[in-house]
Amino acid sequence: MPPLVSEQIEIPDDHEAVQSLYLERGWSDGLPIVPPTPQRVEAMLAATNLPPDHVITEIPPNWGAATVEKLAINGVMAGCLPEYLPVLIAAVEAIGHPVFNLYAIQATTHPCAPLIIVNGPIREALGMNSSSGAFGPAWRPNATIGRAMRLVLLNVGGAYPGVGDMSTQGAPSKYSYCVAENEEENPWEPLHVQRGFRPDQSAVTVLAGEPPHNINDHSGRTAEDILTIVAGAISVTGANNAYTGGETLLALG
Repeated sequence: MPPLVSEQIEIPDDHEAVQSLYLERGWSDGLPIVPPTPQRVEAMLAATNLPPDHVITEIPPNWGAATVEKLAINGVMAGCLPEYLPVLIAAVEAIGHPVFNLYAIQATTHPCAPLIIVNGPIREALGMNSSSGAFGPAWRPNATIGRAMRLVLLNVGGAYPGVGDMSTQGAPSKYSYCVAENEEENPWEPLHVQRGFRPDQSAVTVLAGEPPHNINDHSGRTAEDILTIVAGAISVTGANNAYTGGETLLALG
């Protein structure tokens, strides 16, 4: 493996010293990080065939180069296992697509964040949660892959609150936002199949989403009843999509 090229800093082997350094330098999301030692980063890089200096995309607003090595470093910091790295790479590649309009998403006053949706066999291989509480805590792959994305946006892109990230009030989804689709209980084609992939392929979809909005229906008895409630919730006054358009994600459960 080629030698690591990122700056290396030697500090005392002390948990509080590490956390303080990362907070002072703006390299943290405010939660404790896992120190990205060379050994940990190299173990993470072993999970991909891509060279460490390969640039996946450039992250605005600073247009930092999101190399595979930088993704591995932030993945370690977030608590990812090495086998999560391919998902993170795919997600970062997706947000770099011009159609995603990452610059606007990073700098907007809207409290949105890249939501990562994982499909295919890799969901089960990584043990991702696609059922009860999928948008919540307690599942390492969901939590750490989503957190790694946020750290990349902060550390590579420079989207710090009030500086590169102008979200008026922020949102808890800016800490971590990653789920897997429950394909086994889905009566329709999975999302990635609808988008042109085979069922046996693993895929990642990203969209700029607000935190989940709950839709509660205890009275609907027909499909039309349920859709009426859903449509009413989606079309509320003040919703961003009422002015800017775009797709709306509906998660049924």
